[in-house]
Amino acid sequence: MPIGPRTAGVLALASLAGLMMLCWPLLLDAEPGQRVEPPFVFLALLSLVIVVVLAEMGEGGMDARVLAVLGVLSAINAVLRGFGAGTAGIELVFFLLVLGGRVFGAGFGFAFGCTSMFASALLTAGVGPWLPFQMICAAWVGMFAGLLPRRVTGRGEVVMLVVYAVIASYLYGMLMNLSYWPFTLGIVVPDHQGSLAYVAGAPVLENAHRFLVYTLLTSTGGWDTGRAITTAVAIVVLGPAILTTLRRAARRAVVAPGASAQSSRSAGVGAAEPGEVRAG
Repeated sequence: MPIGPRTAGVLALASLAGLMMLCWPLLLDAEPGQRVEPPFVFLALLSLVIVVVLAEMGEGGMDARVLAVLGVLSAINAVLRGFGAGTAGIELVFFLLVLGGRVFGAGFGFAFGCTSMFASALLTAGVGPWLPFQMICAAWVGMFAGLLPRRVTGRGEVVMLVVYAVIASYLYGMLMNLSYWPFTLGIVVPDHQGSLAYVAGAPVLENAHRFLVYTLLTSTGGWDTGRAITTAVAIVVLGPAILTTLRRAARRAVVAPGASAQSSRSAGVGAAEPGEVRAG
C-alpha cells in the first residue's frame, strides 16, 4: 500500500502521540512522592489520532480489496490471540503481524496492528484503558516490519524477520510495562532490596533505572521471552508458506489510487493490472 507524504506525516504524528502517552511520567515535573493519575484525555486523543491515520491511508490507495485483506487478516489474528491469550508468554498474534507488514508495507502494518488488537479485544472482552497502548505498540510492530530492507529474500529474509520479531517481542513487553508501571504503587520484588515503584518528580535516570530493573525481573525472562520464542518458531515453520500466500494476494489487492475496475478488465489476459506489482 503506497504511503504519501501526508500519510507519512500523520503516521509520525500518531507515533509521537504514542510516545508521549508512554513516556510522560518520566518527564513529569512534580513534587517527590506526589500521587500521579493517568491523563485519560490522552487516551481519547490517541484513539482519535489512530482513526485519522486509518482515514488518511484510506485516501492514499486502500481500496475495497485491500480493506478486505485487512479485515480477513485482522479476524484471523483476533482468533489466534484467543487461542494463546498470553498464557506463559505464548502469543500467536505477532508472527502474522510481522509477515503482513513485511508483504504489504509500513502503512498496512500500522493499520493491521491497530485493527488486530481492537478486534481481539472485542472478541475476548478485553476492552479497557490498556487497549490504546496495545493498539499503538502492535501498530509499531507491523509498521517497522514494513520498513525492513526489501532486497533481502529467501532464507536471509526469514532470518531477518526472526531477528526482528525477537527484538520487537521484547520491546513490546517493555513498552506495555511502561504503560502501567507509573500507576502501580508499592512494587516490591522478592530478593530485591527496596521498592521498584515509580517516584513522581524523581530524576529521569533514577526512574528509568527502577523501571528497567522492574522489567528485567518481572517480564523479560518470562512473558517476553515466551512471546519471542513463540513468534520466532512460528515464522520459521510457517513464514515461507504464508509469505508466498500473502504475496499472491498482494498482487491482486494492491492497486494504485484511482485505478478503475473497467481499466483492469481491459488490460487483457496475462497483462498486469493497473498498479499491480509483478513478482520478479
